[in-house]
Amino acid sequence: MREIKFRVWDNEENNFWGEGRNLSLVSLVSEVVVNYDSTVLEQYTGLKDFNGAEIYEGDILQDVDDSTIVGVVEYDEAFGEYDCGDNNLYECTRDCVVIGNIHENADLLEEQ
Repeated sequence: MREIKFRVWDNEENNFWGEGRNLSLVSLVSEVVVNYDSTVLEQYTGLKDFNGAEIYEGDILQDVDDSTIVGVVEYDEAFGEYDCGDNNLYECTRDCVVIGNIHENADLLEEQ
């Protein structure tokens, strides 16, 4: 069974909540704590990249062989799975590394 974890991006503070600590699911879903206008809730995919780093929704992946950016990790509601660009995320993890996320490193996507 995969570990269920989340991270929260704060649009007002321009940082992730609780860097280096686990946030409880109860605190994350509380309307008092999570304001959908100012925060983005991202779930851990249960997968790790080529180097063993955890992959979350919103992460940007790069191919280790040719340094091309593969895409952004997103959950596909229609298929019930995570995708990265045009690829199934599970297939990408063997040959990709997390190089950033859409909040702090959006410029990486503009360079494509």
